[in-house]
Amino acid sequence: MPSILILSGSPIKSGSTELLLREIARGIQETGARSMSSELVRLNDYMYLPCQSCGKSPEPDFCFFHDEIYPVYNLLLECEAVLFGSPVYFDSISAQAKLFIDRCNCLRPIAVNEDTEYDFKKIITQKRAGAMVLVAGERQDFEPARKVMAGFFKWAEIENCGLIKYGGTSFEAGAVGGDSEKLREAYDLGCRIGSHLDHIRQD
Repeated sequence: MPSILILSGSPIKSGSTELLLREIARGIQETGARSMSSELVRLNDYMYLPCQSCGKSPEPDFCFFHDEIYPVYNLLLECEAVLFGSPVYFDSISAQAKLFIDRCNCLRPIAVNEDTEYDFKKIITQKRAGAMVLVAGERQDFEPARKVMAGFFKWAEIENCGLIKYGGTSFEAGAVGGDSEKLREAYDLGCRIGSHLDHIRQD
């Protein structure tokens, strides 16, 4: 299993979202954690259903639907760090990113407690480190998209260690590759996460 799970919600391979995610991963791996492997999941490459709101727990499965996204559940559960990136479309994350988040609803299935009241059972109990990447135009408001991704991080027990926002002035794919300052910001965030991992492991 990879130690670092990289989730890209961008439809553009090797675009700015992916480049920034890779720089964060590189920072993690070069900060005393070189043995950490990473795996990039391009959500755009997967064919899977939206959440069907089944209304009951799929346990012992993660989900009732064993489609192409199903193996990613194991990656999400076993990794030590989650890096999630998306372009910003219509003030929110991409459809690809939102579709994946919705399918993770089952990570907290409904349970009935001793008082016969409904609650949510945590499938993931161990905190993992995480970081977000959002890419948009130079005048974009990132906050609505950040809130959606932050909600997912809380749901999946991912500690948000930082957010990289890139408001580009070019429509060229991978434009951030020419922005050494922004790439360095992403790399430095990865270094901080790499240094922070020992603390998270002990919690």
